[in-house]
Amino acid sequence: MLRLRTERGFTQRQLAEPAYTAAYVSTLESGKVRPSEVALRHLADRLGVTYEELATGRSPQDATRLRAGLTDARRTLATGDTEDAAARFAALAAEADRLGFPDERAAALLGRGDCAMETGELTTARDHFEAAEKLLADEPLPRRVPAIRGRAVAHLLAGELRYSCYLLESAIDELNASGLHDPNALLLLYTASIAPYMDMGAHARAVRAAELSLALAPSVDNPELVAQMHRGVARTLIAEGRTAEADASLAKAQELYEQLRLRTDLAHCHWMRGYVHAQDGDLERAESELRIARDMLASKRAALFTMQVEVELADVLRRRRRTAEAEALLRPLLTRSGDGEGEGEGEGDGDGDGDHGTSQEAVELTAERGAVHAGGAHRLLGLIADERGDAEGAEEHYARRCRCWNAPAPPVTWPTCAGCWAICCGARGGWRPRWTRTVRASAPGPHRAPPRWVRPPEPPIG
Repeated sequence: MLRLRTERGFTQRQLAEPAYTAAYVSTLESGKVRPSEVALRHLADRLGVTYEELATGRSPQDATRLRAGLTDARRTLATGDTEDAAARFAALAAEADRLGFPDERAAALLGRGDCAMETGELTTARDHFEAAEKLLADEPLPRRVPAIRGRAVAHLLAGELRYSCYLLESAIDELNASGLHDPNALLLLYTASIAPYMDMGAHARAVRAAELSLALAPSVDNPELVAQMHRGVARTLIAEGRTAEADASLAKAQELYEQLRLRTDLAHCHWMRGYVHAQDGDLERAESELRIARDMLASKRAALFTMQVEVELADVLRRRRRTAEAEALLRPLLTRSGDGEGEGEGEGDGDGDGDHGTSQEAVELTAERGAVHAGGAHRLLGLIADERGDAEGAEEHYARRCRCWNAPAPPVTWPTCAGCWAICCGARGGWRPRWTRTVRASAPGPHRAPPRWVRPPEPPIG
């Protein structure tokens, strides 16, 4: 108040009159008493500012400017350069902190978390989401749901499926128990829970989450959330073998994303449609969709997602008997981490199509960064080695796959890895595990239905 009075050239008496005294204004400026709402409204009117600005010390113009900046940064993230968006969000978070706007700072931190997730910096992403959640600790749970969902997705991408489910289920239970029936928040949580359920093999839970998402969709007016719902539902349809319905659901999501110009999410639709075509055996269309997805993600420097698509693409190339291309695509994804140290770089087929992995530096698939796809890449390389008679090379890749899938929080248990060991040991004439599984040629990806388990016949006694 002192700053505003001085800027306008008022004396304490001029500001106070006719309702108050100069002495009263002096005590307010020294902080000795708290003004009443009536007094604040009188003083705000005299100073030519809003009641809210005088009461909080925050200018509504600053809030509007920050929100406009957040909208621009979101648009940049959706359609432009992830690094540019991250820089914008960082600057907005710092400014919001300086001006004392916690809500806007939380929104900027959510944006920074989304940027970090796209570039594969999962620990950084989790830190930003946690900081946003702490800023909103006193807000109703629906306000905190985007931060919780962000944390859960980051843990999912790191292979920590159980903890991802725990975060989402805890928030859903709290929302339902408190009676805070917020369709937007619930749809965000149910849709996010489908992926970890599917990757853990909890089909019944995934289907239930999809059904609840469909039931909530008519109550939601956010087209982006509805598009996310269609993507999640498509995963459950794929797992049930209903590929035509899954493709129709993905087409709806794709149409919404095109209208919203959300390129990362649109790329995910191409990614999932590629998988649907692969499941139907239409490998040519699958390859086309996956290449579109990879190019879109690479253009946005979404490094982790780009590499995950490349694992899916390598699977399709292998099934099309273009194993040299598949191997050339897979090895760079692992060797930068030292995970593939001592291996060859793989021979390309010289067709000049540029399948040499993502060119982004200092990025790799590891057990802590894209564990499911790191395991899938090793499994594909093991199958390729096995097909060319390199049993030792195959065994090494299968062992590395097991290490990826069993640390730090195993998305699958030992029997899941046993199928690969069964192939390897059988090829070498060695021991076969008691429990095996039907091994698919496809790598386990983010849209992959869990394998069918089979129990082999018991060996004859004696």
